[in-house]
Amino acid sequence: MRTTARCSATVFLAGVLTLAGLAAVPAAAQQDPAKKAPAAAVPPPAAKPAASEPARKSEQEISALVVADDDATLSSQMAGRIKRVHPRIGDGFGKGALLVEFDCVEQEARLLSAQAELLGARETHVSKLRLQGLGAAGELEVTLAAAAVEKSRAQLSVAEAQIGFCRVTAPYGGRVARLRVKSFETVAAGQPLMEIVTQSQLRVQMLMPASAAGWVKPGARFLVKIGDTGREYAARVTKLNSRVDAVNQSLEVEGRFEGKTAALLPGMIGTAVFPQRPQ
Repeated sequence: MRTTARCSATVFLAGVLTLAGLAAVPAAAQQDPAKKAPAAAVPPPAAKPAASEPARKSEQEISALVVADDDATLSSQMAGRIKRVHPRIGDGFGKGALLVEFDCVEQEARLLSAQAELLGARETHVSKLRLQGLGAAGELEVTLAAAAVEKSRAQLSVAEAQIGFCRVTAPYGGRVARLRVKSFETVAAGQPLMEIVTQSQLRVQMLMPASAAGWVKPGARFLVKIGDTGREYAARVTKLNSRVDAVNQSLEVEGRFEGKTAALLPGMIGTAVFPQRPQ
């Protein structure tokens, strides 16, 4: 009995101490706030990296390339020896001016031969017609003689076309940008002879972000700054490409300069600035 009473008293005392301990914890926390357990520190939000200067600059400037309205590479339409190259680098010329002259002695001889063959075919045809009237030539002979005339006329046209290849003339007025051959050189058919450009009408080409399709429209005015000349030139948008490049997501935009374009040459690179561009 005494042992049982002691065990009961011990269990009762442990329960009382446990309850007292639980009650003391909130009280101690209220009495000494400084002893509270420190809360878990919340890491500050990661700061976004500031835009670099080159990135800001690319958002404000669009590269622009000055191109000629007409730019062509003239090639030889025949194989032969060049007799003379008339203009030099930078020389100006008008439409129809003689640029390159070939030595065409052989072609001229072929032309004379074709002319003689045509003359002979015509005489033969006339003779057959007279014989037919006398009953000495049949319908087949007259038809063959007429066909020979047409064949000789076609050969003459070919010879005249070959003679035309002996003189390379300017398709439009402009200047020589590059010479590929020299006088007395022998070239093959299709070989480039020279590059020519016109400076009367200049255009500007730009590659803009695809988002520009929403605010750039034909007729929009902008400025082109050319560092090589130190000047600004007024321009106007004339065309937008019908599709966006799928690789770099760029839109090709073309414009035309307005007013004077002094000291401006094809191939110069500048910066296009659109005043109405949204920021």
